[in-house]
Amino acid sequence: MVTDELQELVLKNLCIYTETEVTPKGYVVVKGGKIDAIGLMDSFQEKDWINARIIDFPKGMNLIPGFIDIHIHGANNADAMDGTLNALEVMANTLPKEGTTSFLATTMTQDEESIEKSLSTIAQYMETVDQTGKAEIIGIHLEGPFISEKRVGAQPIQSVKKPDVALFKKWKSLSNNQIKIVTMAPEEDGNFELVRYLKAENIVPSMGHSDAVYDQVLKSIQAGVNHVTHLFNGMRGFHHRDPGVAGGALLHSELMAEMIVDGVHIHPEIVKLAFLQKGVDHIILITDSMRAKWLEDGISSLGGQKVIVKDGKALLENGSLAGSTLKMNDAINNMMNFTGCTLQDIVQMASYNPAKQIGILDKKGSIAKGKDADLVVLDENNQVMLTICNGQIVYSNGGVTA
Repeated sequence: MVTDELQELVLKNLCIYTETEVTPKGYVVVKGGKIDAIGLMDSFQEKDWINARIIDFPKGMNLIPGFIDIHIHGANNADAMDGTLNALEVMANTLPKEGTTSFLATTMTQDEESIEKSLSTIAQYMETVDQTGKAEIIGIHLEGPFISEKRVGAQPIQSVKKPDVALFKKWKSLSNNQIKIVTMAPEEDGNFELVRYLKAENIVPSMGHSDAVYDQVLKSIQAGVNHVTHLFNGMRGFHHRDPGVAGGALLHSELMAEMIVDGVHIHPEIVKLAFLQKGVDHIILITDSMRAKWLEDGISSLGGQKVIVKDGKALLENGSLAGSTLKMNDAINNMMNFTGCTLQDIVQMASYNPAKQIGILDKKGSIAKGKDADLVVLDENNQVMLTICNGQIVYSNGGVTA
C-alpha cells in the first residue's frame, strides 16, 4: 500500500477520459482531495505548480475515473456479512489494487440477526472510520432476503422472507439510511408495497433472484423497479414464449442491468448480445465477488456455506455458482475483448453509470473539476498502474516518478 499525504498533485502526459471528451495529452491537478484543474499539455507550465508533487507518465498511459463496484460481498478473506469493522477495512484496503475507488458493501440472505449486525457495522464504519487512503464505502446493497425461493442461487433458502416494509424500515434505520439498492423478487411483493416505498425513499429497487414472468416484469417497472441484479443469473431466463426477467431486462430501457463479466457467469457471446441490445447507457459492470477474491484456489465460504474455488471459479457443494472471484480490472478487459467496446464505454459502465444510478454523480463517476479525486492510471494493456482515492495515492504498480 502506498499512501501520499500531500494535498496537491499534478498528473501529466496522460490520455485523460474526462466527463465530456477524451484529451489525448493532458494533465490533471488534484488539491484537497478534489479535482482542481484539467488542462492540455500544450499549456502546461511547471513553474505554476512549484508546491505540488508532479508525476510525469510515460507514453501510452490513460487516466480514468475510479471504478465504482455497487455489488461486492467480499475480498481477501473478508466479507461484508462478517459484521466486523476489520473485514470492511480489509476490503477497502484491497480494492484499489483493481482500480476500485468506492463500493457498496453488499449483504446477502441470512437470518435477521446476522443482517442487522452487518448493517449496523457498516453504518458504524462509515460514521467513525477515516476512509481516506482507501476505497470508500459509499453505502449498502441489500441483496435479499426478499427473494424467490425458486431462484435462490447461492442464497440460503431457509432465510428467504416475503417483502416486508416494516422490517425494511427497521433495517433502514439500523443502517443510518445507507441502503442504496435492494435486490428483491418484486413478484413476491403484494401490491408492490416495498417497491413503492423504496422508490419514494430514493432507494433503487432491483429485480434479482426473481422468478417473475414477463407480465410481472412490466408491472414491476410500472411500480418503480429500475434495476436488474446480475443479469441472466438468479432469474427467470429468456424463452420464446415468455421473455421472463432476462428478456424484460433486454427489452426495457427503464432497467439498468448489472453484469458479471468473468466469462463464467455469462457466456462471452451473450455478454456481446446484451451489450448490443442494452447499449452502454444501461449496463453497470460489477464483480459480485466473495471473500475468495485475491486468495489462492481452495475451500472458502459464503453465508455459512462451503465454497470450492478452482481456477478462480467459485461453486457451492451443490454446483451452484457462489458469487465470483472477479477483479474489476479483469472485468473491463473481458468486456472489451467480448464486445469490442472502447475504454470510453468502460468508463461509462464501470464509473459513470453506477454513480448516476445511486445518485452520487455530483461527487464521483467522472473526471470533472470539483469532483472527488478518485482516479486510476491504466497502461496500454489496461493494467492498473496507479490508484488515487479522494486525492491520495493508495496503490502504485511501479514506474511512478516524482
